[in-house]
Amino acid sequence: MNIQITNEAAKWYKTEFEIDHQTQLRFYVRYGFGGFIPGFSLGVSYDTPKDVHTSCSAEGIKFFIESKDAWYFDGKDLKIELNEQAQEPEFKYV
Repeated sequence: MNIQITNEAAKWYKTEFEIDHQTQLRFYVRYGFGGFIPGFSLGVSYDTPKDVHTSCSAEGIKFFIESKDAWYFDGKDLKIELNEQAQEPEFKYV
């Protein structure tokens, strides 16, 4: 599995998280709604990688997923784009 993030979506994270330097953001599995597996969704937080399953960089930010959360994707790639109408990131599992 891979992560792909558009520059527009990465810029959104820079603005929302008030990032003005290189940093690392982790996507992790949490209980919640809106994901493609009922009862689970993705959260995002500042973190230091420990056991990276996959990562990518955009706009000076390293986005990553730890190995312990790889089960959620079931072999799918995570594509993150900016939803222009909602003005927020949109997750696609392809």
